[in-house]
Amino acid sequence: MRRRRHSQHQSGVSINLTPMIDMVFILLIFFIATTSFTKESGVEVNRPSAKTAVSKERSNTFIVVRANNEIWIDKRQVDIRTIRANVERIEAENPEGSVVIVADKDSKTGLVIEIMDQVRLAGVSDVSIAATPQQ
Repeated sequence: MRRRRHSQHQSGVSINLTPMIDMVFILLIFFIATTSFTKESGVEVNRPSAKTAVSKERSNTFIVVRANNEIWIDKRQVDIRTIRANVERIEAENPEGSVVIVADKDSKTGLVIEIMDQVRLAGVSDVSIAATPQQ
């Protein structure tokens, strides 16, 4: 009668990685679903502070006015004459969106008012001016 030799390299122990992979995917889906994304204007300005400043959740289009009165829309520098056309284009893409004007405290007030007029002429009624809450 022959005896079988068991090699010492064969082992009956194995690790099943399927439950661990399932948990990793569940955690990944959880983190993707619960993450909140904020859209930043991309241009640094010194915002004025206000006691009545509140955080606004759904602001889609940022118009930035820098201290040297440069105007930026969605990280592109634009001229005052093209604001209405740019806002109309953005409004056509996203009619639910709002416009936030982020003006430097050293920018000209008249320019900010002119920008607000151009935005309203473009058909956007939800226009806000960004400010930093006072402490």
